Amino acid sequence: MIAERVLRKTLIGVGCGYRDPMASEIERLGAEQYVILTTFRKDGTPVPTPLWVASQNGELVVWSERNAGKVKRIRRDGRVEVQGCDFRGNKTHGAKVTGQARILDGEASERVRRAIARKYGIVGQVTMFLSKLRGGKQRTIGIAIRLDV
Repeated sequence: MIAERVLRKTLIGVGCGYRDPMASEIERLGAEQYVILTTFRKDGTPVPTPLWVASQNGELVVWSERNAGKVKRIRRDGRVEVQGCDFRGNKTHGAKVTGQARILDGEASERVRRAIARKYGIVGQVTMFLSKLRGGKQRTIGIAIRLDV
């Protein structure tokens, strides 16, 4: 992965125009204010959920309540779809991208909380603070998504 980054920077620096498609999708979706994370029930029915998102270490990261349905579905089957959307998840835009999601441990979940708080500024910081007051760090969990692109 490091070699790919060095190669990409070197090639772009000499003007050949090489662009890593996975990096561009992670950057594009990581820059969105909201994304629709679609998980799948046992019978294959898609369940879309609008969420805040950030990018971290070449993956997309989101934050959720530990007992949410999406967390249970990801534990069973990590297959997901991600697409940019509005606040309510109604107006989608950009390409829908498939990926594999995984539930993170306590320390990694804390890094996700910090990334979300940093990206969303004062609103993100207040949201994280209020979440901790309502149930502590054990109430929420981080989710990392590696895109299939």
